[in-house]
Amino acid sequence: MSCKIDYQPAPNLLENRIVLVTGAGEGIGRAAALSYAQHGATVILLGRTIAKLERVYDEIEAAGGPQPAIFPLNFEGATLKDFHDMAETLDKEFGRLDGLLHNAGLLGRITPFEQYNPELWQQVMQVNINGPIWMTQALLPLLQESEDASVIFTSSSVGRKGRAYWGAYSVSKFATEGFVEVLADELANQPNVRVNTLNPGATRTQMRRTAYPGEDPFTLRTPEDIMPTYLWLMGPDSAGTSGQKLDAQPPKV
Repeated sequence: MSCKIDYQPAPNLLENRIVLVTGAGEGIGRAAALSYAQHGATVILLGRTIAKLERVYDEIEAAGGPQPAIFPLNFEGATLKDFHDMAETLDKEFGRLDGLLHNAGLLGRITPFEQYNPELWQQVMQVNINGPIWMTQALLPLLQESEDASVIFTSSSVGRKGRAYWGAYSVSKFATEGFVEVLADELANQPNVRVNTLNPGATRTQMRRTAYPGEDPFTLRTPEDIMPTYLWLMGPDSAGTSGQKLDAQPPKV
């Protein structure tokens, strides 16, 4: 589905909304957290490195956004109990959840499958698909308390067409696409909760640098450049959009 790169969000687009962002300490997650807060959301910053989350917290406060919250969690070691404890904490604190951006991700290795390390494969699957799925299950009751909740799973071009050497990352993103189709179909009679995948495209991030070390990063859009689509999909203007495969920018030529 076409990107919303030219979307012009209202300044108060996300006012009074509670939005959780995973992988909020850097890159696209940081940009989304700052952007959501700038447009009025109370943002729950989730990530594994507290110091990075604290920096984003301070940036939001310095910019005059609503006071955010920090929730440290590492998907690699997270258990079902961790997700349910998190849901219980958020229920007590906020009573509902209006948005969930699954941004945290692990690249693994770009390598032939015959050389892929099984432990690394499991690790990528845990961070990219298993963890987000069980977190979503735990948070569904809170999302259902919202009048207009948006769940965004991060996808990739290699989750829509397989590419040699992308291994576990590619497979995890195919799984993400399939899971969102299943969940969106199950929620079809609950129009107050929508779920979509969003492919950020070629963006100037550390993960992209690792995957494409020879690429000039200055030929790429920054995380801030692709925020219009993230705002559109998290806000009320995308109501009724569910089960879709979206792109945050045109394909890189």
